[in-house]
Amino acid sequence: MILSCQNISKAFNEQTVLSHISFHLEDYEKAAIVGINGAGKTTLLRIIVGEMAADEGISVLSKGKTLGYLAQNQDVGSEASIYDELLSVKAHIIAMEEKIRKTELSMKQASGRELELLMEEYARLTHAFEMEDGYACRSEITGVLKGLGFTEEEFSKKISTLSGGQKTRVALGRLLLVRPDLVILDEPTNHLDLNSIAWLENYLLNYKGAVLIVSHDRYFLDKIAGKVIEIDQAKATSFTGNYSDYAIKKEQLRAAALNAYFKQQQEIKHQEAVIEKLRSFNREKSIKRAESREKMLSKIEVLDKPTQARTDIHMKLVPKVVSGNDVLHIEGLAKAFGNQELFSDISMDLKRGEHVAIIGDNGTGKTTILKIINGLLETDAGKIVLGAKVHIGYYDQEHHVLHGEKTLFEEISDAYPYLNNTEIRNTLAAFLFTGEDVYKRICDLSGGERGRMSLAKLMLSESNFLILDEPTNHLDITSKEILEDALNAYEGTVLYVSHDRYFINRTATRILDLSEGKLTGYLGNYDYYLEKKDALATPSGTTSVTKANAPTENKLDWQAKKEQQAKARKKENDLKKCEEAIARLEAQLSEIENTMLVPEVATNMAKLQELAAQQENLNKELLTMYEQWEALAN
Repeated sequence: MILSCQNISKAFNEQTVLSHISFHLEDYEKAAIVGINGAGKTTLLRIIVGEMAADEGISVLSKGKTLGYLAQNQDVGSEASIYDELLSVKAHIIAMEEKIRKTELSMKQASGRELELLMEEYARLTHAFEMEDGYACRSEITGVLKGLGFTEEEFSKKISTLSGGQKTRVALGRLLLVRPDLVILDEPTNHLDLNSIAWLENYLLNYKGAVLIVSHDRYFLDKIAGKVIEIDQAKATSFTGNYSDYAIKKEQLRAAALNAYFKQQQEIKHQEAVIEKLRSFNREKSIKRAESREKMLSKIEVLDKPTQARTDIHMKLVPKVVSGNDVLHIEGLAKAFGNQELFSDISMDLKRGEHVAIIGDNGTGKTTILKIINGLLETDAGKIVLGAKVHIGYYDQEHHVLHGEKTLFEEISDAYPYLNNTEIRNTLAAFLFTGEDVYKRICDLSGGERGRMSLAKLMLSESNFLILDEPTNHLDITSKEILEDALNAYEGTVLYVSHDRYFINRTATRILDLSEGKLTGYLGNYDYYLEKKDALATPSGTTSVTKANAPTENKLDWQAKKEQQAKARKKENDLKKCEEAIARLEAQLSEIENTMLVPEVATNMAKLQELAAQQENLNKELLTMYEQWEALAN
């Protein structure tokens, strides 16, 4: 065991964030901590690394073990270059190398006993140098920098001139080169492109040490994690397996708890109906039997209905007008900034209902394409034609659609005056704005909060063509899932840029890979893109995506997979509809029961009989819904 956390608790302003958190990490184990934003994940990491004190409980690192921590944001003001900053990690190896060179020079001029001593020193130094991988030192630094997305031309840039994201990548590179026994990473993929994330995945999988990660990148967690520690309502629960295993087990636990709740509610209602019937006989024996049953009923430990953060939030995207079948035509598009050409001769077509993701390395021009389509940038060559009745809704990372002087609530209510208070609050809650947060002013929000606010506003628009630039940035997993469900149910057209592979997998029907200034199309989601890219790669490393080259077997596999996914989505939707119907029926029954207690109704026999008949019909319908739910839940 390398790390042990025992009964860690922490509160801020009397609000408990962590309550008796306990888990452990074995040597070489890869684990992830998940939970909604504000659940206390970063707080827990800061307690583990000693940056913050726990109110109670302890975190223990095994004796003699080292720990390295990467926080989300890095404020590095060094005047050193990127390369020299990472080289400083290996300062002891560089010093050893210099000493070896000096010893070599001294040996040339020495003789006798002095030479013998120098040779012994030389043998000791070279052995230590080899043990420290000294000969691979500089190539290792180069490999890490390139893996994290830096080009050789950028190696000489000063740290002080870098963006926040670039500084975070430099800090990550330093940490990986230090090679601590336990690596702790807080959102390490936030500033990485797809290739860099894939490189980091491979690096961590082969890392000869333990890894603890906080991340909302579900695809990344699937690749890395062998254990998932969930923080929910200040408590921690450990699950064996990766993120997908955790998600399945979590849903199974919830389904089992919900099944138990519904069965108990069904039994309670049945017993109550029997008791009522026995009392209606109005005989001594029947009344005693009714009282006996009431006593038994009162001893039942009533189960609470299981809830999730997203159960009462349902985002819907509904286009106001249906567009024509041809949504977008691009032909011969080209763009350069100065002497740097981003892309040339790009052509593509989008049809109504398609969900298309543009992927590629940072700096290839993905966002530029979106801006050109939206008229925010001029194209150097080519033409763009929008189809009939196409209305664009655009999410950009500069958030031009927001008004700084307004509160969040005003921003939504002014733009969509037909929404009531509950609908506005539910929309904002879906993007992590709850309670008094809704009265914050836009100008006081952080960059991430503005991004979430822009997305919330866009989701309410009635556009039939959504163009989204990195829509899942700064969203937690629950909010991503709400957005994914909304997009999957959306009947309009979607074109987006994203590095979130799990999001792409769930929402894309086609992928456009922007590489070396050209767009290459792949039909299917991200997993299918990877499969096709590998299968169709030629010895030179180029790929072809012509329809004729696609193996029939792969097509059939993909079609079968899509059909299976469609069936699973239908079952999930039917289950949700069933749960909503049960909630509606329970509410109607409750309303009837309250009406029966009103004095003027209680003395009106005709009205009571009418309500009793309604009650009986609703109970029958509720019983049917319970049975339907049980069948779907199996």
